Amino acid sequence: MTPQARVQAAIEVLDAVIAAARTRGAPADRILADWFRTRRYAGSKDRRAVRELVYTAIRRCGEVPASGRAAMALVAQGDPVLAALFDGARHAPEPLRGDEPVARAGIAPAWLEAALAASGLDGEEQEALLGRAPLDIRINALKEAKAILPEPGEPVVASHGRRFPPMTPVEQWPAYAAGAIEVQDAGSQLVCEAVAARPGEAVVDLCAGAGGKTLALAAAMDNRGRILACDVDRPRLSRLAPRAERAGVTIAETRLLDPDREAAALADRVAAADAVLIDAPCSGTGTWRRNPEARWRLDERELARLVQLQGRLLDVAAPLVRPGGRLVYVVCSLLDCEGAGQVDAFLSRGPEWRAAPLLGLGAGRLRGPGLRLTPGHDGTDGFFVARLERV
Repeated sequence: MTPQARVQAAIEVLDAVIAAARTRGAPADRILADWFRTRRYAGSKDRRAVRELVYTAIRRCGEVPASGRAAMALVAQGDPVLAALFDGARHAPEPLRGDEPVARAGIAPAWLEAALAASGLDGEEQEALLGRAPLDIRINALKEAKAILPEPGEPVVASHGRRFPPMTPVEQWPAYAAGAIEVQDAGSQLVCEAVAARPGEAVVDLCAGAGGKTLALAAAMDNRGRILACDVDRPRLSRLAPRAERAGVTIAETRLLDPDREAAALADRVAAADAVLIDAPCSGTGTWRRNPEARWRLDERELARLVQLQGRLLDVAAPLVRPGGRLVYVVCSLLDCEGAGQVDAFLSRGPEWRAAPLLGLGAGRLRGPGLRLTPGHDGTDGFFVARLERV
């Protein structure tokens, strides 16, 4: 592909990404993969170049662009070499016109930028949300002897974490095949450490998804005790069993829940858990480094729905915890309505609960009754975590 053709390809992919964002369709990485699957003539250099153009444009645009061309025109404003590729040649975009629409630069849609600022994130912190994320792994303590890495990586603040450059092919390493390592952001590892799961305990992972945190908890428990991993998403939850087998985890069982009927399905676990982890569905504002187009998919109505769901999940989880046990609430969001404000509301309606200090994690800053990790301050994905104790 010529450089001009790569720009035109990026515009076409961006059109598909924008349409998917408006309809909550496929994510950008899947759209890119599908686009290249039907264009075998594109070599590896072409794929890298088009991908870089697409993600540069996504990160640069605050509001949802009118079109892929408008998004790429914004990028071209600060890049004369790129602007020159709009020359109208074969397979090239038409020349840029002075009167054509150009996307708005920014961190996010205006309402969302205001919400981030109201949640205490200044300009630098907001800009860091759109940087490129490194690749972190967690060494599986259950198979540490097999964690022989071709590259040492850099240590991170998480106890068993290592950091590598983006796109490092760790899933091709023998240590990965052996279950000795898992891909997991350092922040995600830290919030698992906040649970302080110990051998022999009974733990519930209420929103387990595909089980990344379940596996980390099992390793912390030295494969002794019980973990009940629950979710309402059957396809995601079904991925846990093969992952657990590869990791050597034997103490995790799964339970598929029906939305809005979780409490009934967990009646046999009332007051039986030493710890319950709620990794609640959220806006994902802390993960934009990995999914920058996600900020185009969020609106105030969806945020309100998520806040209501989070509050309900806290109320579902609370009865499962035995007296003296702990409830750990986590969101990969940096908005106070999903983090500190959500926990404050829970504490106001639950006098038998108190917030416990999260000491010894080695990262994060206090935010209300919990701790907040941010890409700008901590170099991790963004998280809010609070540990609550039942008195």
